[in-house]
Amino acid sequence: MRLYCFPHSGGTVGEYLRWSDGLPGLELWGVNLPGRGRRMFEEPYRRLEDLTGAIADAVSFRPPFALFGHSLGAVVAFEIARTLRDRGGPEPRALILSSYQAPHLPRAVPDVHGLPDEQLLPIVERQYGELSTELRDDPDFMRFTLGYHRADFEMIETYRYREGRPLSVPLIVTGGTEDYPLEALEAWRRHTTGSFSMSIFPGDHFYLREQREGLLRLIASTLTADDPSAPSRRVA
Repeated sequence: MRLYCFPHSGGTVGEYLRWSDGLPGLELWGVNLPGRGRRMFEEPYRRLEDLTGAIADAVSFRPPFALFGHSLGAVVAFEIARTLRDRGGPEPRALILSSYQAPHLPRAVPDVHGLPDEQLLPIVERQYGELSTELRDDPDFMRFTLGYHRADFEMIETYRYREGRPLSVPLIVTGGTEDYPLEALEAWRRHTTGSFSMSIFPGDHFYLREQREGLLRLIASTLTADDPSAPSRRVA
């Protein structure tokens, strides 16, 4: 089975390349978005519906497969699953959605994509770590880095959920104890007629780094089981 992975805002597929050893029974595919990595010279997308449509056009989703997305990537994975379903294409065996509230809920944080660079930079650094002085003094690097972060922020901040019939695939929702409230994650339940489970790990929005082994065990046990639905559990 293939596991297609979608990164968080400002992220790259490098986040997932380190997972291969922990998922020996799966074929890991990281979906690299325009504007970063090998695609750094491509214009990043600024509207989520444009990105998900382009991915559905370009990627041959070969069954059996599952989708995993973290943060922004969770919404991307969800909308790709809906796009494939609506086009009559193949559907994932399971959808694993990490660290993002159910899409029909209103956003509880202010928009930042329109801020000037000097105000956007501290926000990026709070999420992803401070840049060295050498990188801060490199105007080309700063223009490139803030450019795709800004585009990703704009993509999620302008996203508006479109009502539609729920998916029929199992939804496995994960998150950190210090991130979204449980009820915001539990609200994903309405978006599938299939099974639903939720697993909460110790940590913040990027719990998946410190809790990688536990998350990979959950993914592996879910996707290698005869029934991809996993029992609900919460890890305190």
